[in-house]
Amino acid sequence: MKKPLKPKACKSCGKEYMPRATTQTACSALCALNLIAKKKIAVADKQSKQERKADNEKREALKSRREVLNDAQRIFNKFIRLRDELQPCISCGEHRNTYDAGHYRSVGAAPQLRFNEDNCHKQCVQCNQHKSGNAIEYRIGLVKRIGTGRVEALECSNQAVKWTAEDGRRIKAQYQDKIKQLRVQQGEKT
Repeated sequence: MKKPLKPKACKSCGKEYMPRATTQTACSALCALNLIAKKKIAVADKQSKQERKADNEKREALKSRREVLNDAQRIFNKFIRLRDELQPCISCGEHRNTYDAGHYRSVGAAPQLRFNEDNCHKQCVQCNQHKSGNAIEYRIGLVKRIGTGRVEALECSNQAVKWTAEDGRRIKAQYQDKIKQLRVQQGEKT
C-alpha cells in the first residue's frame, strides 16, 4: 500500500503544491525548466572556476623571476603596513592618511634585506617618497622600536643574496599566511 503524498514546496518558486510522484521537485513545467537552467549554470560556474584556477596557475608558472619577486614584495609591504597599523610614521612620528612600507636600507642598496621585517616599517608617503626615506629620522625611530643592536646588525649586513622565483613564491605564501594571522589577531582585539 502506497503512502499518501504530502504537499511540498517548489524548489524553483517556493509555492506549495501537491506532487504527483515522490521525485517531483517543481510545481509546474516552467519551474522544472528553471531548475534545469539553474543546474546548468551551476555546473558551468564550477567548470569556469576550475578553468580560471588552472589559467591562474599557468600564468603564475610563466611569470618571470622579477614579476614573482614584485608580487612577493607587494604582499610583504601589505603585511608591514598591517603590522604597524596603529604605529605612527617611523621617521616623523606623525599619523597621516597614506603610508608606504619604507625600507631603512633600500632594496637597491641592500637587496639581502628586501624581506627583512626589522629593515621595513610603516612610513608616511611624504617621508618615504618626498624626503628620500628621511634616513636620519628613520634611524632614530628605528633605534626606539627595535634597539641599537638590531639596527647595527642591519647596517652591518652585507652578504650577497640572489632571490630566485621559488624564493619569491615561498615568501609570498609565507606573508599571505602572516596577514591572515594578523587579521585574526586584530579582529580579536576589536
